[in-house]
Amino acid sequence: MTEDRGEALRVRLSALKVVPVIRTPTADLAIRACEWLLDAGMQALELTFTTPDAHRVIETFTRTAPDALIGAGTVRTATQAKAAADAGAAFLVSPGAAAGVAEAAKAAGLPYLPGAATPSEVEARWAEGAAVVKIFPARECGGPGFLKAVKSVYPEIPLMPTGGVSPETAKSYLDAGALCLGMGGELVPIDALKANDPAPLRDAVARAFAAVAS
Repeated sequence: MTEDRGEALRVRLSALKVVPVIRTPTADLAIRACEWLLDAGMQALELTFTTPDAHRVIETFTRTAPDALIGAGTVRTATQAKAAADAGAAFLVSPGAAAGVAEAAKAAGLPYLPGAATPSEVEARWAEGAAVVKIFPARECGGPGFLKAVKSVYPEIPLMPTGGVSPETAKSYLDAGALCLGMGGELVPIDALKANDPAPLRDAVARAFAAVAS
């Protein structure tokens, strides 16, 4: 069943192209970010567990936005994985290979997207059953050039670069072979959230949509 859900997730991520990564100092700011992103047309959200009460935010939006794809990010323990699954998360993402998380994801029947920063790690994560391999931190790993090189030798492995990916670099990553893109601070500016000013986020979302459409 997990394999079927993994394929379904890959199809949807390939269509959506952009996954906003929400990392905020408070749950209230995370909720604000989610509301603004959904209003701006985003259909996927990744709530990171560095955000306080992330599982409660996930639960809120799986209930109020049932058609959106809501996942949990920065999942580093089996306990966090279970909390995300119980909250209704559709997928789990880790910055690396987190001990116990792959097993917890499998037990919950959820697709797992672990992180990798080298070709050997990419190959290992895929062999371990990853639905998608997250390239992190993508910009520091070498950007689109690194991704293109990895895809040249692992064409069958779906990759999601995250970390420093912006609307301005989005097309380059997709052209290099990315399945989809994780966008954090470049799409969800913390200062704008704190100022309760949605304009910068809406502008970034519009630029991201324009980039992936091209």
